[in-house]
Amino acid sequence: MIPFSPPRIDQKIIDEVVDTLKSGWITTGPKTLRFEEELTAYCGNKATICVGSATAGLHLVLHWLGVGPGDEVILPAYTYCATANVVEHLGATVVFADVNALDFNINCKSVAEKITSKTKVIIPVDIGGYPCDYEEIHEVVQANSHLFSPNSKVQEGFGRICVLADAAHSIGASYHGELSGTFADVSVFSFHAVKNLSTAEGGAIALNLPEAFDCEALRKQFKTKSLHGQSKDAFSKMQIGGWQYDVVEAGFKCNMTDIQASMGLVELSRYPASLERRQQIFARYTDLLRDYDWAHCPRFITGAKESSYHLYMLRIRGASEEMRNEIIHKISGDQVAVNVHYLPVPAMTHYVNKGYNLDDYPQAKANYQNEISLPVYFNLKNEQVDAVVKSVIAAVESVLKHV
Repeated sequence: MIPFSPPRIDQKIIDEVVDTLKSGWITTGPKTLRFEEELTAYCGNKATICVGSATAGLHLVLHWLGVGPGDEVILPAYTYCATANVVEHLGATVVFADVNALDFNINCKSVAEKITSKTKVIIPVDIGGYPCDYEEIHEVVQANSHLFSPNSKVQEGFGRICVLADAAHSIGASYHGELSGTFADVSVFSFHAVKNLSTAEGGAIALNLPEAFDCEALRKQFKTKSLHGQSKDAFSKMQIGGWQYDVVEAGFKCNMTDIQASMGLVELSRYPASLERRQQIFARYTDLLRDYDWAHCPRFITGAKESSYHLYMLRIRGASEEMRNEIIHKISGDQVAVNVHYLPVPAMTHYVNKGYNLDDYPQAKANYQNEISLPVYFNLKNEQVDAVVKSVIAAVESVLKHV
């Protein structure tokens, strides 16, 4: 069997986790701090806070911004549900924009059409690890600054809509020579088990805010928010004589542990090699598939952009949703695991029940109906890539011949 995206658990990971277990400190402590510092050095942003998940990171940022009832947040119809759910949790209104025809990222023209005086945040999502059109997004924000109506001190500090990147897929991706974490005001990474860089569960908030904000002071503020609003973390409280602390706000509980960070430290230390291998897999898939008329291969290096090679999102030209599903069924019969990313959020039951309709986002619907994600991970061998392609070709041509 060829699995879809198994985590890379080898002896280096095991040894680092065991070292943490033997250290006597397993929750947030020195390794989490080190991981944050090394992430900042790698990405080139101003400050980083590790958290329990990318979802928690998005939620913390929106809460800090003061987003709530009466506010609108624009995000792509084509994303994982977490991007929209965090907006719902704060009582704000999700406003979906359609996506591009050539990739799965948010369409800037659609964003511009959705902006109102209620818009407080735009959340671009780097689907599959391929960066969004951030220059154009920032231009849209500036062009509509006259509509911006702040309702919190933080929003007043921006004086415009905040650009909060859902970079769950894109750590290591580049845009005009800079790495993900620097494209937006704030970016949020995911280190879930299936991600390029995994800590089992986990995420990070990468701050790259305008000069009006003190990112180092905000790093401390976000650390406090992630630990129930406590003025000290557990590691500090457990030092001799360090028991005394205060609660300065009603915070949340979404800190990263040192066990998770120990995995992240190993993965980050070898991440450039991981990206190189993933790029080789992408290139091999494309080389083997590009000559088939039905194969719409994903973009991963174009001009100023280079992907993090997280998802190889193949589209099957001429295939309906039902045909795509039959193709996947046939591929699965060869013991090859593939996936679909994603059912667009407006088609999910919760959002349908709130009145959203996928038909209002025709490009997102079209992209979804014939998308198949192929396996990509560091230990995937070339002969396995070839086997995946062989299975895909056989399945697609078997289904399409009946059209």
